[in-house]
Amino acid sequence: MAKYIYITGGVVSSLGKGIASASIGKILEWRGYSVALVKCDPYINVDPGTMNPYQHGEVYVTDDGAETDLDLGHYYRYTRSPLSKINNITTGKVYQNVIDKERRGDFLGDTVQVIPHITNEIKKLIRLAEKTYKVDIVLVEIGGTVGDIESLPFLEAIRQMKNESDQASTINVHLTLLPFIKSAGELKTKPTQHSVGKLREIGLQPEILMVRTDRPLEKSSRSKIALFCNVREECVVEARDVENVYEIPLKFRESRLDEMIMRHLKLKKKSSAADRKWTRVVEIAKANKNKIKIGIVGKYIKLQDAYKSVDEALKHAAIANNLDMELVKIDSDKLEKADKAGVEKVLSSVSGILIPGGFGPRGIEGKMAAVRYARENRVPYFGICLGMQVAVVEFARNVCGLEGADSTEFRPETHHPVISLLPGQSSDGKKGGTMRLGLYRCDLKKGSRAAKSYGVEKVSERHRHRFEFNPGYKKVFEKKGMILSGINPKGKLAEIVEIKDHPWFVAVQFHPEFKSRPDEPHPLFRDFIASAAHRLKNVM
Repeated sequence: MAKYIYITGGVVSSLGKGIASASIGKILEWRGYSVALVKCDPYINVDPGTMNPYQHGEVYVTDDGAETDLDLGHYYRYTRSPLSKINNITTGKVYQNVIDKERRGDFLGDTVQVIPHITNEIKKLIRLAEKTYKVDIVLVEIGGTVGDIESLPFLEAIRQMKNESDQASTINVHLTLLPFIKSAGELKTKPTQHSVGKLREIGLQPEILMVRTDRPLEKSSRSKIALFCNVREECVVEARDVENVYEIPLKFRESRLDEMIMRHLKLKKKSSAADRKWTRVVEIAKANKNKIKIGIVGKYIKLQDAYKSVDEALKHAAIANNLDMELVKIDSDKLEKADKAGVEKVLSSVSGILIPGGFGPRGIEGKMAAVRYARENRVPYFGICLGMQVAVVEFARNVCGLEGADSTEFRPETHHPVISLLPGQSSDGKKGGTMRLGLYRCDLKKGSRAAKSYGVEKVSERHRHRFEFNPGYKKVFEKKGMILSGINPKGKLAEIVEIKDHPWFVAVQFHPEFKSRPDEPHPLFRDFIASAAHRLKNVM
């Protein structure tokens, strides 16, 4: 039987429950335990696949093609938790399952209610992780904050699960905010007290409190929180702000959080074997002084989490190259309105240009201008998903001479559909779950930059897209110097394109950022940053 850790949050959202959950998983792995992490999201969407990035942030894709919450990206980067559609539970998924059962008559005429039918379905989906993965510990993160109406069924479900288990099998870790009131000159514990009080009204008593703060937690504040929240004083854990989020597992270990959890769950004590590679990553990140600027050209740059995995993969690559990095977020809409001199003014300060994935025509010409600048000025370029497609369209127009070349996503009537839907692909108008999703194989061309980066001939990467490179234009492109260096053997779909006489111009149809870790940087990101650093050195 697996042990369960439920991570809840209060006071305000965006406190970092996802990173906290992943960090707890990490320190337990260092203790020799296998973990699986599950995210419960209270929104009614079945998954985040059709949600606006400004509202939700990035969509993280698993090997089996599930479109999931961005917190699963944190789980992947920090832990070895298996990840699939099982790991993300939404209100939409829960209600869809229950309604399907009701329509089949599975409830034998019962009146279907939130309790017990909805909560039973939530419990079933949570326990599926234990049954499927056979791990020692399942960590369940409940999205939203205590007091949200939409979160109540999930909180009720974990209350029931705690009652159905013995005391040594479950634990509730509650994350709250400890704000510093400047006018009073002190940290205020009342928001935490109210949050825990609300949780206790529901029937949940947290065993461990983690308090987010930007300064040291004094003993008086710790004692006050323990007294009014009914937890042991040593179980009030300081979760102070850090410069590098990958420090957090090390900070948790320093606070003996792993020992507290093991004691509560009556887990066998094992010696701590923190990964030296992880510690080394944090040390290198702190020591790096040489800075490099990388420009990310997109239309969702105003939201920090819209390209979360891309940002993190770039950081991993910078650490691997012993560099500090500044991410320069460039609005493709504004670039679209600029003339050639304006584009040069914006892009001349960066040593590498990356265009991430996306959908829709807005800002496309701005991205095209960025691609052209990178190609003509020999600036290292990395295109991901849509970043590959705009690179293909730009090359078709300005190198191959295919006037009006475009993607049929943006201009269905184009005479040169270099990016298009291919025969057999869905075009029925449905958006959710209808793309090429999940893990697909890619065979690499010998001698190509991609093959040199990976160091192997065959790789598998995760996809999330609908439109493809039109193979009818392959000969035209190769004649002009763009090679197809990665091919999916089933369907002969183009996965990677390169410009052979460019220092580093690589664009991929898949999402390599989903498979990068701080201690295992993705090879394409690593070599992109290395090329950008080489250019910076030569320019200086």
